[in-house]
Amino acid sequence: MFLLTQIKFLVIAITLMCSSVTAYAQITNDITHDEAFKILLAAKKNAEASEVVVNIAVVDAGANLKAFIRMDESYLGSIDVAIKKAKTARYFNMDTGELGELTQPGGIIYNIEHSNDGLITFPGGVPIKNKNGKIIGAIGVSGGTIEQDRAIAIAGAESIIE
Repeated sequence: MFLLTQIKFLVIAITLMCSSVTAYAQITNDITHDEAFKILLAAKKNAEASEVVVNIAVVDAGANLKAFIRMDESYLGSIDVAIKKAKTARYFNMDTGELGELTQPGGIIYNIEHSNDGLITFPGGVPIKNKNGKIIGAIGVSGGTIEQDRAIAIAGAESIIE
């Protein structure tokens, strides 16, 4: 029974990874430098207004790092977390907090965070969409509470569609 459960999990995980890879071939120029910079600055402004010190990462459509800022006094350990939140949001085209609900014990993709050189499945990573609703990248924020990280990421992501 345990082996059968593991096999089912593996099949689901591979299916999810393959579908995200085949449906979205790596396109490194979907998000422009100017858009990435605008998103980064909007997120930073939101963090400062909330008096939160964070790291902010923006990745392009291929999940490659496009822009990054480490605010003064932010946690060193949050650098990698911010980048992984952004990559995770892009790999699965969803809010990392929503993905986290599926990764809990008993969830359909429990333990998937161990794939792709490590994923982050708690809030703070969100896909970035252009004005036409197409996903062009993702943002990850780390250093505050998970609620603060998510709010800052959303503020950044929404800055290019306003």
